[in-house]
Amino acid sequence: MNAIQEVIHIMSNEDIKAFTMHLNKKNKRKDVHNIELFNFLISDDINAIKNSFIQEKTTNAYHALSKRLYDNLVEFMANRSFENDTNEEHEVLRLLVITRVFFEHKLNKSAFKCLAKAETKSIALEHFNLLNEIYHIQIQYAHLNPVLPLDAVIEKFKANKQKLDQEEQLNLGYALLRRELTEIHHKGKIVDFQLFIKNTIESQGISIKEILTFKSLYHILFMANEYASINSNYSLIEPFLTKSYAFINSKEDLAEKHSYYHIHILYLMANIHFRNRRFDKAKVFLDKMMEQLQKQNSRYYSRFCLRYFLLRSLTDNYSGNPGNAVHIAEKALQQNKKADPADINDLRLSLIVFHLQQDDGRSASKLMVAFNHSDSWYEKKMGMDWAIRKNLVEILMHTQLEHTEFALSRIKSFKRHYKKYLLSVGEERAMVYVNLIEKYLLKPEVLTTPVFRNSVEVLLTATRSGLEDIFVISFLGWLLAKTQRKPIYETTLDLLKNYFSPSHSA
Repeated sequence: MNAIQEVIHIMSNEDIKAFTMHLNKKNKRKDVHNIELFNFLISDDINAIKNSFIQEKTTNAYHALSKRLYDNLVEFMANRSFENDTNEEHEVLRLLVITRVFFEHKLNKSAFKCLAKAETKSIALEHFNLLNEIYHIQIQYAHLNPVLPLDAVIEKFKANKQKLDQEEQLNLGYALLRRELTEIHHKGKIVDFQLFIKNTIESQGISIKEILTFKSLYHILFMANEYASINSNYSLIEPFLTKSYAFINSKEDLAEKHSYYHIHILYLMANIHFRNRRFDKAKVFLDKMMEQLQKQNSRYYSRFCLRYFLLRSLTDNYSGNPGNAVHIAEKALQQNKKADPADINDLRLSLIVFHLQQDDGRSASKLMVAFNHSDSWYEKKMGMDWAIRKNLVEILMHTQLEHTEFALSRIKSFKRHYKKYLLSVGEERAMVYVNLIEKYLLKPEVLTTPVFRNSVEVLLTATRSGLEDIFVISFLGWLLAKTQRKPIYETTLDLLKNYFSPSHSA
């Protein structure tokens, strides 16, 4: 998919029709071919593109046409977004644009009226960046308005600048953490992330005590979530959830004006409750999330819905409703085929796990076929941990289906590819786990021996040191079920409730 097709992917049918009309009006000659190329790119007909453009024209001519089309498309989408977006932030931006026009034409009274209106809207939005610009313009043109209380404007400018600086420091810290996480997840970089978070917060002078806006709360929650994930212990940030919930309740009247961050926050809070195995609380926040997704003509639905369905199906599955979990995941995958590939991959892998827990290896196998890229590709696109998890699930699936040779081949590949990385990040238990699966494949009767069962128990004990990740427990549940000759799903839930429960681990 090239750059033009990526933009087309986010366009509605109305956008496509409007852009075609825009090109028609703009074309002064009949031999431009931009509409023809645009239609071919919509159809994704690579052969037609090659035959009609690359062969008939030189490669340079094709690329020149593509560049002009891309430039036109970006300009069109920018203008259309600005014209059609009715949210209050865009209204303020439009007021600032017209304010400058008025000042240029010496319509000073109208300009200051627009600024006052923009200020009122920005204060309600708690948009410090826009307020900074508004106060800057008011101060710049203060000499044109003798009744403007300049000292009061300067004080407002300084007070707002403090809040803006605090938000910017948080944004810088967030950016540094996201960059480091990219290096860790997608390139396998070895780093003490816990120390990195601590040093980043200190070096950037970030305060997590005072929450200013939905955006700042999202950034803080994101950092808290990653900190808990790296420690495999979400109880560490439990106290912060209470503070976050109180903030949301106190700003309920502003929630719709900050829908993007509000939805992110609700998702993170639901996820933290899920990881702490407080499934009922997770469902409460998921319900709130869906409520927000359906507002504003479902503006953010397509962007967030698969994340919602992923967490909803996981919550149902691990709270004793596996049938509904499978139904939710299957329906979501069927109805959202054009969603973000990363979200699709996450949901598909979870659905495979659901099927394996119900001893339905065939259904799992049909879904696994869709993962047709190399391990390196998934490491780059989905992250190192995700690629490792996917490989482990595939090994269990082939083991469950009694594809012994294939499972052993995947284990050999897994060791060759990931052993060094896993040992370097202190995850020796993953290699112990894979070795136990390999022993079982080579000699199935080993399951009943005291030595093998003791090895599984040692692994469980080593993993039980804290509130272990729910997905790690799922892998352990599969292996324990084999040694006890019990159903996988029931064994996994029993581990969660009795062996790795929050109260048990505290």
